[in-house]
Amino acid sequence: MQGLKKKQKNPPKPTVAKPLAAKGLSARLRARREKLLREVTALPTAAGREDRVIAYVEAWVKALAPRANFTRDAYGNLHIHRADDSTKVASSLYVTAHLDHPAFVVREIKDSRFAVLEFRGGVNDPYFDRAKIEIIDAKGRAHRASITALDATIKPFKTVAATLTRRAPSIAAGDVARWLLPAPRVARGVFYTHACDDLAAVAAAMCAFEETLSNPALTNLRVLFTRSEEIGFIGALGVARDGLVAKDARLVCLENSRSFPHDSPMGAGPIVRVGDRITVFSPALTNRISHIASEVAKADPTFKFQRKLMPGGACEASAFANYGFLSTCLCLPLGNYHNMQDIDAVAAGKRPARVGPEYIAIEDYHGLIRLIIEVAHRIDRPPAEGEPADHVHALMERLWTMHRSIVGG
Repeated sequence: MQGLKKKQKNPPKPTVAKPLAAKGLSARLRARREKLLREVTALPTAAGREDRVIAYVEAWVKALAPRANFTRDAYGNLHIHRADDSTKVASSLYVTAHLDHPAFVVREIKDSRFAVLEFRGGVNDPYFDRAKIEIIDAKGRAHRASITALDATIKPFKTVAATLTRRAPSIAAGDVARWLLPAPRVARGVFYTHACDDLAAVAAAMCAFEETLSNPALTNLRVLFTRSEEIGFIGALGVARDGLVAKDARLVCLENSRSFPHDSPMGAGPIVRVGDRITVFSPALTNRISHIASEVAKADPTFKFQRKLMPGGACEASAFANYGFLSTCLCLPLGNYHNMQDIDAVAAGKRPARVGPEYIAIEDYHGLIRLIIEVAHRIDRPPAEGEPADHVHALMERLWTMHRSIVGG
């Protein structure tokens, strides 16, 4: 493994636009949502080692009994549904999110002091340079270590060597390790934590599902939490390839996607994501959700949303769409994508590479929950009198009627 160079000073902190506060949100509900956000995003997780997040979600569903149930499929994905679930009236609406985040998994421990770990996920090589990490043992105790070497040529996962600050006989192969970062916190409307991607989306899905349980009209709303997205959509591909959801299901995949201040700023609301670097998502479903978001924003000026391509990464919506499912994405604008600070400046050699907490605007999080709930309420609503069923088609017909005389016909 190659040696690593000495680190340099921290880069300056980025700025985040100030969003509007969510309208009509009680202090109690806000506190409940944010408590769940803090707890879920602080859980150690890695592709194939999502055990702690799974245990948390399962305990949450059990606390909702008898109103909700869950099952695990052959790949360990969690399928959550209401006890009165019914798909007789309309196709199921799934809200999905993945349970993993780029992180380390212990491969070998030597003399209780030296560890060899593989990194499962996408982080650029310079960020491993003498980085501080913490290894979480089976009892949940954190043991600090420093990376001393990196081998990025090993497949399928790059490998690091790390030296523990103290001997730790309790650490074993298979334990999860992550960057050593501060505890989650909110500062000036921004939420900083270990892993927004995709655990903030998991928290948002949980809140939305729980808040819709009292509505008897939403029996077709389900939640799907998938595994190992960060190494190639493995859980989602298992669902799609094996037909573990009905072919007529609609899948709204939740994500955290890198924010660009000039294009997809934090604080401007959750994003209706029309595509990623692989493909565009199902247009009919994307357009329907965009129209719902527009309706909500028109009725309530405090509700903000964005509609963007977000081509900087890949999303499970592409995986589902590839196998013939109607799928699209809602995402949160994200800072320090995959814990990498100043990605572009580091790539250009202008700043040293340093890891940091991922962060989102807290009002974007509340906005995402509201948008999920609004979609669940409205997606199967029949058009009002005089309202077109397909707004895009209606627009095209209106343009044709107004201007076809210009070209004849």
